[in-house]
Amino acid sequence: MTDPTWLAAQRRALVTFAAKAADPAGGFGWLDASGGRVAEQPVATWITARMTHVFSLEHGLGDPDAAALADHGIAALRGRLHDDQHGGWFASVADTTKAAYEHSFVLLAACSAHAAGRPGAEELLTEALEVIGTRFWDVEVGLPFESWDRAWSTTEAYRGANSTMHFVEAFLAAGDVTGDKIWHQRALGLAERIVHVTSAAHGWRVPEHFTEDWRPDLDYNSSNPRHPFRPFGSTIGHWLEWARLLLHLEATLGEDAPAWLLPDARALFDSSVRRGWGVDGYLGFVYTLDWDDLPVVRERMHWVIAEAIMAASALRARTGEDPYADWYVTFWEYARKHHIDPVGGWRHELSPDGSPSAGVWAGKPDTYHAYQATLFPTLPLSPAAALAVR
Repeated sequence: MTDPTWLAAQRRALVTFAAKAADPAGGFGWLDASGGRVAEQPVATWITARMTHVFSLEHGLGDPDAAALADHGIAALRGRLHDDQHGGWFASVADTTKAAYEHSFVLLAACSAHAAGRPGAEELLTEALEVIGTRFWDVEVGLPFESWDRAWSTTEAYRGANSTMHFVEAFLAAGDVTGDKIWHQRALGLAERIVHVTSAAHGWRVPEHFTEDWRPDLDYNSSNPRHPFRPFGSTIGHWLEWARLLLHLEATLGEDAPAWLLPDARALFDSSVRRGWGVDGYLGFVYTLDWDDLPVVRERMHWVIAEAIMAASALRARTGEDPYADWYVTFWEYARKHHIDPVGGWRHELSPDGSPSAGVWAGKPDTYHAYQATLFPTLPLSPAAALAVR
C-alpha cells in the first residue's frame, strides 16, 4: 500500500494549493489550472462547503493554519451564501436556487467544523439539520427533494441519485457528530433504494436521474451528455463512491448492519472495473456509459480515480483480500502519473490519452475528492472522518 508519509505530503500539498481559493469577500472561489481564482465564476456554496470540510479535517489533524480557513468558510456559509429571509443556502452568490446537492455539503461542512471545535459551527449544524429535515426530506417516500426556489414554494420535477448519495455521506457524519442515530437510519434507507433495489435491477449500474415519483429516467440529458452535474447515462465514479459509502455505512451500523451492504459494495466495484477501466483502449476510467455499456464521455476525471482509490482501500480494509490492494496500487500509479500536477493540485480532466483537457471541467476548483483520497486510506471506516482525525 502507498507509504503513509507520501500520502501525508500529498495531503498537505493539496491544502496549500486549496488555500488560494479564499475570496476576500467571503467563501472560496473557482481556481484555474495554475491556482488563480477565476473572477468570472461566482462564489458557490458547494465549493465553499467542501473547502470548509477539508480545512476542518486538516485542522483536526493539527495544521495550525487550517483553522482560519475553516472559519473563513463558516463565515460565508452563515453570511453571504445564507438566505437570511427564507432560510437555507443559495447555490451561489449569483443563484438563489436551493438545491439538495449544495445543502448536503453544508451539512457535511458543519459536521466537520463542529467536530473540530470551530466557532459558529454548532449553529450552522443546527440550522442545516433543521432545513434538510423540513425542506428536503420527503417523509412520504423517505427520499429527498432535489431543489426549491428561493421561497420554498416550488420544487423541481426531478430527483437525483447524486445529491441522494451525498446525503448518505452527510447523514453518516451527522449521526456520528450529534449522536442522533435517525440520520444513520435515513442514510441506510437512501442506500437501499438507490443501490440495493434500483442499481441491482439495472445490472449494477447506478441510474443517476429520476422522475419526481422516483422512476429511473434513463434518457435524461441524452442531448447534453457533458453536463457537469447531470450527464446522460451512468457515471462510473458514482458506482465507486457508492461502494465506499456502503462500507462506511456497514461499519457505522455494526451489528445492526444488513447483510447486503458488503456484497453490494463488491458488486458495484467489480462492475466499475469491468465496464469502465480501460474499456476504450486507454488506461483510466471513462467518465460515463450508456445503457449498453458503451462509453459516452471518455475523458478521465480526477474525482473518479480518487473515488476508485478510496473504494479499493475500503474493500481491502474490510475484506483483507489482496486483489483490492492490487487495484489500490494500480489506481494510485495512474493518479501519480497523470493527475497529480507538479505546479499544484490535481489535473481535473484528461483526454483518453492522458493529456489535459477541459470539455466538462476547466481548472481545479475541487480539492475534496483528492484530499480524501490521501486521507481516508489512513482512517478506519467508522466513525466519520470529522471524528476519526481527532
